[in-house]
Amino acid sequence: MSSANDDQLISRCLDGDPTAFGELVRRYQDRLYSTVYRLVDNTEDAQDVVQDAFLSAYQSLPSFHGDSAFFTWLYRIAVNTAISLRRKQRLVYSIESGRNGESGIEPLDQSESNRPDHGLERAEEERRIQDALNRLSPEHRTVLILKDMEGQKYEVMAEILGVPIGTIRSRLHRARLELRQILERDEA
Repeated sequence: MSSANDDQLISRCLDGDPTAFGELVRRYQDRLYSTVYRLVDNTEDAQDVVQDAFLSAYQSLPSFHGDSAFFTWLYRIAVNTAISLRRKQRLVYSIESGRNGESGIEPLDQSESNRPDHGLERAEEERRIQDALNRLSPEHRTVLILKDMEGQKYEVMAEILGVPIGTIRSRLHRARLELRQILERDEA
């Protein structure tokens, strides 16, 4: 693994070094995949979005000015690509009946993991939450995942999504309320 920083790798890439961008891919693909998977809730779609994000970043690298960290810029490309995919899927899913997705939610409470039935309960709870998340708008789903699952700071989220911090806070508040309402309706 290279000890070069992102700026050095970008410079080498722009100078025609084909291995430099490969190092950036190796450095960030797992982190990016984890977030994207939570956004799109499907292995193949997540892989496609990550690949598209890296391709787009590679093609746009000459226009990267370093106003933000490379990963923040790449993250924004990936999140926007995932949101775009979700919007397209929503149109298709509203016509078709249902969707069989995989759960991408992290464990909610690991304190009870020693109980024999914990795995089944946890899987069911993850499925319920993922189903509820899937019913949120892409904007609400994205802010919930970035803040509550990824632990991103408001400033980073604002930079990634290209909106003011106040917008992030209000979307997050509305998203949490909407998610709570969906989960309560499903329990009733």
